[in-house]
This record gives sequence, structure tokens and C-alpha cells, in this order.
Amino acid sequence: MSKRNTQANKAAARERLRAEREAQAKKDKTRKQLVVAGSVVAALAVVGGISFGVMQLNKPDAWEAAADAKNVTVPKNTSGDDGTTVVIGEASAKKTLELYEDSRCPVCATFEQGVGETVSKDVEAGKYKVKYVGATFIDNTDNGEGSKNALSALGAALDVSPEAFMEYKAALYSAKFHPEESDDKFAKDSFLIEVADSVDALKGNKDFQKDVEDGTYDAWAMKMSKTFDKSGVQGTPTLKMDDKKVTAEGSENAPMTADEFTKAIDKALKA
Repeated sequence: MSKRNTQANKAAARERLRAEREAQAKKDKTRKQLVVAGSVVAALAVVGGISFGVMQLNKPDAWEAAADAKNVTVPKNTSGDDGTTVVIGEASAKKTLELYEDSRCPVCATFEQGVGETVSKDVEAGKYKVKYVGATFIDNTDNGEGSKNALSALGAALDVSPEAFMEYKAALYSAKFHPEESDDKFAKDSFLIEVADSVDALKGNKDFQKDVEDGTYDAWAMKMSKTFDKSGVQGTPTLKMDDKKVTAEGSENAPMTADEFTKAIDKALKA
């Protein structure tokens, strides 16, 4: 091997090494640019995510939107502003029993289980009419949705018929279906439909089920709730006739048994 060839080989090796270094430098520069660009994109994504999150937090939820709705779908068998007057019974009945209830209220459940059947029989007999006013204040105390959702479902039942409304209300308050106050089961459409399947007029009723699932009467429920808020009534159940509370004898509370109720209502009817 000649000395010249050795020097040439060394020169060639140095040239290869230089080329490789330049190529590596270009790769490193490109990688650095990509990393910087990726960091910018990631930062923008984080900022965008935060902005979106803030926007979502500030966005009113479905119930708030329903409460502010200008166009309210009203169930059949109602009257008054936004259909919030719900009167069940014979038009010829001279007296009207006002009934204020919250669907999640455990005391309302006790009242309905003890007295509800008597009320239904009295209404059917034309003894008096019932004016129903639904409340949702229990949702407000524990950040729930069941009172509102059940009231909306009651609107869907009322759209079917007054009888379906009364039977569905009784089912919601029944010992079989009414949950503990701390259990927000009425917030689930599927459970409200399960309860409705115990009512002949609502069992398998696709229109009713669609109204529940679509929240057709959500805005109506919120208007009804505002009607309760404006009534001055402080708790549920509250019964009134001729603007006077109907209570158990010797008490300021609603009667909880059929006998107590009959005595109280007969007294109110004679007043």
C-alpha cells in the first residue's frame, strides 16, 4: 500500500466524517424545530382546553335554559299562564282543594300513601276539584334534578289525560317506587318510565316515553316551579281550600291518614 493511497484514504474518511456531521446537525436542527412547534401546539391546546372548559362552566345547563325559555310547550288539560294551572275534577264541583307537593318529598309520599286514594275518590265523586302545584325546592337543597325531572314527566302524563296524571302521581309516591330523599332516582328518565309502566294509560306509551326522554315539558316544569315559589307556601305537602290551610285537627300540618283528612276536608267544605 502506497503512502499516497493512505493519505487519500484518510482524506476520504475525513470528508465522510464531515458530511455525516453536517447531516446529523441538520437532523438535530429539524428535530429541535419540531419539538418547539409541538410545544407551541400543546400550549395552544391547553389554552384552548382551558378556554373551552371555562366556556362550558359559564354555559347554562339544560334546566337553567329551560327556566329561561320563552317558548313553553304546554301539556294538554292545563290553563293559565304557560299552562301552570292544573285543575283535576268535575267542573260542577264548587270547592277546590289546592295541593302543593314536591315529587321527592318523603312527607308528601306519606300523605299520598295514606290519603291519596281518598282524594281520588272524592274528586271522582265531584266532592271538590284538585288544583295541583308542583315544587322543585328539594333539588335546590342537594343540587339534584329528580324533582324537576319528575315534574316534567308528570306534565307528559297530564298530556295523556287527567286520570293518567293522577295515577302516575300516585305511583311516583308509592311505597314501591318512591326513593329516599337522598337518592335522586327521579333524575333518571329510565326510572320514571319504569314507574309509568305501572299505569295502564302510560304502559308502553311511546309518545309519553319520548316526551320524558326529550324533556318536552322541562320548561313547563320550571314555570310550574316558579308558580310554587310565588305562592308563599313554605313546605310540602300543603293543602288549602278557600285560601285557608287544611290541617289535621290540633295541628298545623297536613292530615296524614284518611280519617284525619276526611274530618279536615268536611270542615273546610262547610266553611
